[in-house]
Amino acid sequence: MIPANFDYSAPSTLDEALSLLQEHGDEAKILAGGHSLIPMMKLRFASPAHLIDINNIPDLSSIKEEGDSFHLGAMTRESDVEHSEALTGAFPIFADVTKLIADPQVRNMGTIGGNLAHGDAANDHPAVMMALNASVEITGPEGTRTVGIDEFFFGFYMTAVQPNEILTGISIPKQRGKVGSAYHKAERKVGDYATAGVAVQIATDADGKCTYAGIGLTNVNAVPMRAKRSEEALVGSDLSDELIAQAAMMASEDCNPSADLRGDEEYKRHLVKVITKRMIHKAIQRAK
Repeated sequence: MIPANFDYSAPSTLDEALSLLQEHGDEAKILAGGHSLIPMMKLRFASPAHLIDINNIPDLSSIKEEGDSFHLGAMTRESDVEHSEALTGAFPIFADVTKLIADPQVRNMGTIGGNLAHGDAANDHPAVMMALNASVEITGPEGTRTVGIDEFFFGFYMTAVQPNEILTGISIPKQRGKVGSAYHKAERKVGDYATAGVAVQIATDADGKCTYAGIGLTNVNAVPMRAKRSEEALVGSDLSDELIAQAAMMASEDCNPSADLRGDEEYKRHLVKVITKRMIHKAIQRAK
C-alpha cells in the first residue's frame, strides 16, 4: 500500500526540529531509521501530516563512555552499536542483540532511539535497556529531562515522549563487581518478531553473591516487561542452579503472552523459562 499524503522536513539542528514539532503539534511524527514508522504508514495504521526527518542532526549520533556510564545518542545506528568494541566489551549483550535485529541492511539504518521510542514490546531494545537499568533523555521546548526505563513505557505503543518532545539519548550505568550480560530471542525466521526473548545482566561481588540482576522480556506482554520477581529472587544469593531454575520459572509465570501464529500461551511461557535460565547462566559465564 501507499502512505497517505504528508509534508516533509529535514532540519539540521535539534532546535529546528523542536520548532517544527511545536508548529505542527500532533500532526507531526519524527522520522529516525523509519523501519517501524514507514511500514505503519504504508498500512495506514499511522497517517502523520508532517514527517520531521532528524537524520541530518549530527549531535544525536554518538557512543561515549562517560565516567560510570555509557551514553548513546538516539540516532546511533544498530550497526554502530554492533561494531563498537568499547560498548560490546563493557556490555556483551549488545553484540547479541544487534545480530538478531533483522539483517545488515536494516541495521545500517535502524536507530537505537527509534527502537525505543516506538514503544513496541516486540522490539528488542526495550528488554535490553530494562536489563541494563538504563535511563532515557528526552528533549523538549523546556529543556532535557531524564526518565528511568521503568517509567518510560506505560501503555500499548505509549512512551513518556510527549508530542512536542524528541528522544535524544540513552544512558547506561556500569554495575560494580563482576558483570556479565546476554540476550537471545526465539524467532521463526530472520526479521520476524520474536516469539519470546530474554535480556539479562548479572553483577556479583568478590564472594560470588549477586548484587544486581536485571531481566527484561521481549514480546510476552502488551508493554515491555521487567521480570521483577525473578530479579528479587537472585539478588543476595549465590546463584545456585536451583535458584536460577526457580527464577526462570517465575519469569514464565509472570509474563502475559498472547496466542498467535507464533505459538500458544503455554509454548511461549516454556520458551521464556528456557531462555531465561540459559541467559542467566550465559551472563554469569561472561562476568568479568
